[in-house]
Amino acid sequence: MLYAQGKGLYYVQLEDDIIAKEDYYEAMKTFISQQTSNRWFILEFSQLGFIGKMFRSSDLPLVAEFFLMFHKDKPIDWLLDHILWVKVCHPEKDQKHCSEQKAQLKLTYKPSLFQHVGLHSSLNGKLQHLKDRDFGNQKLYRPHRNPEASLGSSLKHYQEHSLHRAYHGQDFFWALTPVQGDYILFNFTQPANISGYFFRSGNIQTSADKFYDTTVEVRPSSRSEDLVYDSSAPDEGFIVIGKYRRHDASSSHSNSRGALRRHRSKCPS
Repeated sequence: MLYAQGKGLYYVQLEDDIIAKEDYYEAMKTFISQQTSNRWFILEFSQLGFIGKMFRSSDLPLVAEFFLMFHKDKPIDWLLDHILWVKVCHPEKDQKHCSEQKAQLKLTYKPSLFQHVGLHSSLNGKLQHLKDRDFGNQKLYRPHRNPEASLGSSLKHYQEHSLHRAYHGQDFFWALTPVQGDYILFNFTQPANISGYFFRSGNIQTSADKFYDTTVEVRPSSRSEDLVYDSSAPDEGFIVIGKYRRHDASSSHSNSRGALRRHRSKCPS
């Protein structure tokens, strides 16, 4: 906080184990511009812990000094409430008056823009399972359009998360654990000129469910002298254009040439 005080007008506390709404930056700027009173001390963009709390940079020396004095006694998010109490609560007035005064200093944006996804607390041995209910459900796919194709796969999908729904932009594909020889096959109805592809596996909620040791292959509708065939490709004329290794989360390529008729992804263990 002391380092950041001269870097900008505002300071936002974030963590390295959170996810954010796509429009969080614009939403925060809009919320700031809507505040007609300059009395606010904290703008809250997540109701969980110390995540998503915004301060004016001019207030950071006071906040940092308070934390430095008491951080060994209580967690930081608890100390935030104590700062507000010290600033506006009157010892001779009741709790209702105190709550009303604190509410003028801390304004909350809804729905929350940030969600905590980590499990390990900063307290030794403690697991943090709390979730911000105001964050809502984050979509795990983006609606999209693909060329017309017949689909096939040796993988059995889980619940309603089928390959058909994923390919038609209605859902994501989630299957039981693949084994050597499993495949996903897209057979385009008409040959299509494709300049690139984007294929992603895994998501923020099930980060371990990814394609590993997998190849992405295509079979051109006609052979071209410019194409270099991989010696490890099967006899059907498929060309390996992408590979998923152990730590890869996505694979993309933008140098495929020619009219491609089939697109196959094999999923060996």
